Amino acid sequence: MVPEHRLDEIAARFEFLEAKMASGVSGGDIAQLAREYAELKPVVSGIDAWRQCVADIAEAEAMLDDPEMKALAEEELPDLQARLPELEQILQVALLPKDAADARPAMVEIRPGTGGEEAALFAGDLLRMYQRYAEAQGWKFELIAQQETELGGIKEAIAHVHGQGAFARLKYESGVHRVQRVPETESGGRIHTSAATVAVLPEAEEVDIAIPAGDLRIDTMRASGAGGQHVNTTDSAVRITHLPTGLVVTSSEKSQHRNRDIAMQVLRTRLYDLERHKVDAERAADRKSQVGSGDRSERIRTYNFPQGRMTDHRINLTLYKLDQVMQGDLTEVIDALTADDQARKLADLGA
Repeated sequence: MVPEHRLDEIAARFEFLEAKMASGVSGGDIAQLAREYAELKPVVSGIDAWRQCVADIAEAEAMLDDPEMKALAEEELPDLQARLPELEQILQVALLPKDAADARPAMVEIRPGTGGEEAALFAGDLLRMYQRYAEAQGWKFELIAQQETELGGIKEAIAHVHGQGAFARLKYESGVHRVQRVPETESGGRIHTSAATVAVLPEAEEVDIAIPAGDLRIDTMRASGAGGQHVNTTDSAVRITHLPTGLVVTSSEKSQHRNRDIAMQVLRTRLYDLERHKVDAERAADRKSQVGSGDRSERIRTYNFPQGRMTDHRINLTLYKLDQVMQGDLTEVIDALTADDQARKLADLGA
């Protein structure tokens, strides 16, 4: 269990923040204090509940020596003693080191993998799945870039997801998603296997990544729609190349100014993600794997339509409710992935 003095420090910090905010701090400080306050509030609630349970157990044990209260104490003690480990578990999870990026909006990038047009169609299905999940969470889902195929599939889609816990929940979706089904393009009724890649990145701000102008090459070009149709007659599409890393970002909306903003935002986010992964790799070089590591080459999930089955291979979870999952019902699988991640971190702390 966490040492008492550490719990006292957390409670004292929470009281300080509460008093500071009540005093009417202004400017940028209030936002930072409010974020820290919101993060500590559930921790302090956990501390209070655990301490109350410990006090109740001590009081019940003392009542055992009182003949008039002994029966009541013997009735209450088993429930209190059973509840204490549960409260300790909740508190330990609340005290786990937080990913600084969890509070950020998420950028979701979806691209088809192996499987041709069927993979592009599946990528579109995944995009709609995440959009419905975001809407169910009350998040704002903003599609900022999308390239479609002639049959309505997706060559690439990039979306911003804004809302409480967006990146913290969606980060477990990074990886290769495999689908097994009879494609719309298949006349013989044979089951095909295709794949799409999902990358979920924490959105970066300008203060996170400084990009010298000399590190960029910016090209403009003519944008076109699916299959070469809807040709834009102006050079509005923007391609930005980050020379030190070779990263290339393209945006093909109608407005060149908007395209430049989108491309820079995507580039900053990808560079921020590269830096995060570099730090994580250095910090955990001896660890073999980690749920939510964001490794986009890892096959994480299979969607089997003939059997109505979704299997997440990282935690060996199988759900026979594929229709609901594709409609955005991802809560059960994301909860399971979150719990598994927390269990791994707790095990590491105890190692």
